[in-house]
Amino acid sequence: MATKTDALSPDLFRVIDANLNRLKEGIRVIEDIARYLQNDKTTASSLKALRHRSRINDLQNLLSSRDSVNDVLRPTVESELNRSSIESILIANYKRAQESSRVLEEMYKIVDPALSETFKQIRYELYTLEKEHLLSSE
Repeated sequence: MATKTDALSPDLFRVIDANLNRLKEGIRVIEDIARYLQNDKTTASSLKALRHRSRINDLQNLLSSRDSVNDVLRPTVESELNRSSIESILIANYKRAQESSRVLEEMYKIVDPALSETFKQIRYELYTLEKEHLLSSE
C-alpha cells in the first residue's frame, strides 16, 4: 500500500535528511553549551526534549537519499569560521536550527501536514528559547 511519503522523490528526501541532521546538530550544540558551560539545566532539558521530538520515522529513505560526498556546498564557507565567542556560536546554531525546521515544515506540507505542524512548533519553541537563553546570559 502506497503512503503519502512515497510521493517524495529521493531528491526531496535528500533535502529532508540534510535539514533533519542540521536541525538536530544545531540543537545539540546549544544544548551542550547550556549543559556543560552554563550549567543551565532548564534550558538544556528543554533543548534535549526538542531534539528528541525532531525525528522522522523513515530512516531507510533518509539514508538511501543521503549523498554527503557529492554535496556541492560541502567545503567550509569562510563565514562559518568566524566565531568570536560562545554567544556567536549560540546565535549561529539557533539560526541553523530555526532555518532547518522551517525547511522541514515546508517539505512536509505536501505529504504530512501533521508532521509539518510539529516542525513549525519546534521552530517557534526555538524562537522562544533563543530569546530567553540569549537575554539571560547578558
